[in-house]
Amino acid sequence: MPILLDRQLREQIPHDAVTFPITFFSDELASLPDWAGPLHWHPDFEIASAECGVLDYQVGQQHIHLEPGDSIFVNGNVLHGIRQLSGDEPDPMPNIVFSGTLAAPETSVIYQKYILPVIGCGTLPFIVFRHGEPDHSEVLRLVGEIYTAFREQDVCFEMTVQRNISRIFEYICRNFESLPRSEESRIQLTAQIRIQKMLTYIYEHYADAVTLEDIAGAANISRSEAGRCFQTYMNCSPVDALIRHRLQTARRLLTETTLTLQEISYDCGFHSVNYFSRQFKKLYGYAPGKNRVLGK
Repeated sequence: MPILLDRQLREQIPHDAVTFPITFFSDELASLPDWAGPLHWHPDFEIASAECGVLDYQVGQQHIHLEPGDSIFVNGNVLHGIRQLSGDEPDPMPNIVFSGTLAAPETSVIYQKYILPVIGCGTLPFIVFRHGEPDHSEVLRLVGEIYTAFREQDVCFEMTVQRNISRIFEYICRNFESLPRSEESRIQLTAQIRIQKMLTYIYEHYADAVTLEDIAGAANISRSEAGRCFQTYMNCSPVDALIRHRLQTARRLLTETTLTLQEISYDCGFHSVNYFSRQFKKLYGYAPGKNRVLGK
């Protein structure tokens, strides 16, 4: 299923936050242009794995390459995105997004002693588990069992998932002091806050007549500084990011509604159907009218 974001760039995770706060995803890349997902964040933890291609997992300003068999643990409230670098087909990229309360209630000793320190560690935005590292084999096995449990959903599969999540946290806590840290400078932290504010503005106002000044103003910075932030995090200009989000929204409307091309064009901030069509074809490789024919 596609990555859906709310107005604060938080991914809308459809799991039940009370009864079983974890969701399993697979084949998300196949629905995304260029097999790349947008920068976003959520308060939950995330574990994702590369199966057949090389994935570029962006966490903050850092880019981590995952080879087939590798997995990554992403801490909560961290800006991240994904892009496939190699392979003839989109990588299935199985992944889980889950709350720490899956392991134990927030008021419990287990949560306070073992989960909360991970959440609160600003120098641990992610942990990479490599398939060639003997010390990582147990965690990778546990992650694989979680994916299998969700796919097969045998009797008591929820208990298997909860048990394995607890064992992964046990590994993290036992090795907490030796895990590689990511020391971000004050400048980097400031840049991340700025990009989040500007992206939030784009998500809230993409249907309006948005200017570069508007985007920069959302973070109270100059146009040139806004450009530097977007180049650092997204390798594009603020206006390019705006257009890309408009097109992604239009593509969703084409598949989920019966609105006309003109209606979708205007609803997504394009005031020329011809311009909208040219930009759509440039990004997706086919005209927007063909989107419904293909069922994409």
